[in-house]
Amino acid sequence: MFFKRFNNSGNILLSALVFGSIAMTILVSVVSGYAVSENRASVRKHNRELAFQIADAGINYYRWHLAHDKEDYQDGTGEDGIYLHEYYDKDNNLIGYYSLNITPPSSGSTVVTIESTGWTIEQPESDRILKARVGFPALTDYAFLTDADAWIGDSEVTHGKFHANGGIRYDGVGDAPITSAVLTYTCQEHHGCGGGQAKPGIWGDGTSNLWNFDVPAEDFDAVTVKLSEIEQNAGLSFSSSGKQGWFFDFQSDGTINVQKVNSTNCYKGQDVNDNKKYWFCLDIRSLGSVINYPMPANGYIYVEDTVWVEGTVNGRATIGTGEDESIILNDDIIYQEKNGEHVLGLIASENILIPHDSPNDLEIDAAILAQNGAAKRYYYSGNTKDNLSIYGSVITAGAWTWSWVSGGGSVVSGYKNTTSNYDVNLTYNPPPGFPVGSEYNLITWEEVK
Repeated sequence: MFFKRFNNSGNILLSALVFGSIAMTILVSVVSGYAVSENRASVRKHNRELAFQIADAGINYYRWHLAHDKEDYQDGTGEDGIYLHEYYDKDNNLIGYYSLNITPPSSGSTVVTIESTGWTIEQPESDRILKARVGFPALTDYAFLTDADAWIGDSEVTHGKFHANGGIRYDGVGDAPITSAVLTYTCQEHHGCGGGQAKPGIWGDGTSNLWNFDVPAEDFDAVTVKLSEIEQNAGLSFSSSGKQGWFFDFQSDGTINVQKVNSTNCYKGQDVNDNKKYWFCLDIRSLGSVINYPMPANGYIYVEDTVWVEGTVNGRATIGTGEDESIILNDDIIYQEKNGEHVLGLIASENILIPHDSPNDLEIDAAILAQNGAAKRYYYSGNTKDNLSIYGSVITAGAWTWSWVSGGGSVVSGYKNTTSNYDVNLTYNPPPGFPVGSEYNLITWEEVK
């Protein structure tokens, strides 16, 4: 039997070449496709990053625009709308656009919202959206602000920024910057320095790691302009009562009960820096009939007389007084909620005062401002109270005090314990008509898309 041998090596080699070529073609195709895909992804990523930079340029442009025209929320056009801007690269090639949507401040606020959308011509669908909020800080940025010297005792606590254009003796506890506009000053007898003593701008036994002195002073002259603004635009206006003044009792339904103060009780007391005693008539004895008023839409209330205030505040309002008139914190002033929606500003041309018969435990939710006088309680011999809590801001031109101490440091008149809690809502959303700064601060910055 004979067998025929076949040589298959050539066929196998040919098959290997054919299938190898196919495999190589597939591999090259896959690699090429992957490379193309990666390139496209890289281009998309680049364009998205570029769109982000373009959107950010829009935010920066409008911050610059507001720095030069602080109340123009229409991009210089005089019309509401979306404002489109071209974006060029360093070689002056047009590569994209950004559009701006500007939201002006709401009533009582200084906050402007800038929304900027950026995209490239090459890839307009990959747009990015940024949003920034800028605003003028108000004088109410401080928990406490005075144009004079100040003394915080060892039973006092301040929560929030504390500033004096004069010197500060600080024996209390704080949790925010404590600043003075002077390097040195002469501490007077009423602040525990008999005969007057030279002291650093800030000194004492209290929280010291937050002290900073020789910083710029705050301008109290701006308050006069704001009182004039409140008078001219008052939603509620009251002339002289013909009696002792007006009593405002804020109601939880958003209205105000107003009465004439027909007569007062008087108590003998003493003022800061004055050794003489006087009769101070700050306590209500009798009232006239009640008239109920809605809270004014613009929040402006102007009174050409002394004002007594208490109640539950529902809404936003500021009471401003006529020349040489004071505001008296008659009893608790409470916000309906401490959420920024309910705010009371009290601007007295003269003093902000607490009367002799004030509650043993008193809460004041308000931003109070004594333009030419002081926020204080007179010295009444043997008349001590327990706790005073202030939620808001205290701004006073003159020497400030809620309590009087003996040479040994014991409280002999006024409130034994005082706590000032800063209302964070007041920095950029102060009570209507309160003075604000002149330079926009960046509040928030975020990417929306």
